Amino acid sequence: MKGLYGRAAEGDAEPKFVIQETTLPDVLGSHQVRMKVKACGLSPLDFKLIQEVGIQRDFIPVGREVAGVVLQVGPKVTFFQPEDEVVGVLPLDSPCSGLCEVIDIDEYYIVQKPEKLSSLCAAGALRDGVCAYTALHTHARMAAGHTLLVMDGSSSFGLMCVQLACYHGVKVLTTSHSPQKQAFLEQLRPSVGIQDPLVARVIPVHNGSSDLLSVVLEETGGLGVDIVVDSGVCLHGDEEEEDKKLLPHKHDIISVLGVGGHWVTSHKNLQLDPPDCRLLHLKSASVSFLNPEVWTTSSAQQGRYLHILKDIMEKMSAGVLRPQMEDAVPLYEATVAMETVQRHPKKKAVVQL
Repeated sequence: MKGLYGRAAEGDAEPKFVIQETTLPDVLGSHQVRMKVKACGLSPLDFKLIQEVGIQRDFIPVGREVAGVVLQVGPKVTFFQPEDEVVGVLPLDSPCSGLCEVIDIDEYYIVQKPEKLSSLCAAGALRDGVCAYTALHTHARMAAGHTLLVMDGSSSFGLMCVQLACYHGVKVLTTSHSPQKQAFLEQLRPSVGIQDPLVARVIPVHNGSSDLLSVVLEETGGLGVDIVVDSGVCLHGDEEEEDKKLLPHKHDIISVLGVGGHWVTSHKNLQLDPPDCRLLHLKSASVSFLNPEVWTTSSAQQGRYLHILKDIMEKMSAGVLRPQMEDAVPLYEATVAMETVQRHPKKKAVVQL
């Protein structure tokens, strides 16, 4: 049996991805489930994080968001039985690559997959769903009546945030990075119920000058938003990289926050200067760091994590969460697809096995 594995490169070189032979143990663990993988979502490997949590391996398994069918269960497994369709995320220290035909996974990392939901859709959107729930529910304590600003709402993660927030009665503002994405966001409607637009205002940031602050203050009566969720931050005003030119500046995000607001950031190395901290202090606002791996690296809130996975599946099955899916990649193109995802973290890929 073959699986895809990644190896960190020295210096600034790109990591290498190789296909290796792997075998499963003859005997299942007490709480393990052996499943046949039908679809696997690809996400970039964070080699620095893997090293920091103490995982010392030359080759790191690739592909962790999996959907498939249970083949066999361990002697103490109580939640699943053979032929069940399941979906879940392999933990960081899993020896299995999700691109293997058959894998072993602990029963506490998977949930039942609704029958009407395809394996491709479940595996491809699971990570973004977990990120959206973590940002809005766990960190920001979202509630009906709040106002939310989602940066780049047309991205796979941003779209999940927009739909989840609207379902809970939150007023949503978002930014767009192109005229096409702006049109897409303005046309978003719920799949059921009143067909009002999901987004109250789309703020274009692709035309060179952003009116982010003035538009947000106009939409909120001068009060600012309760929650901001970013997908990256520009730390300096003179960023020259094309991708970073569209990112919001950290001071702009702090400026649009209201009193007691919450900023949930995806930026791992965020640096706040004393004036930024002073402004946050004056607003009694807070900053939270979004790390979706925290659920599988700590078992302190395992039950809550499983509840999140189950709720994501139910809302996707009901049409509340409707991800924009990329075309499925065949297994023989998985290496090339993973290289693309590693270079461009916002790119999404799902492999059909």
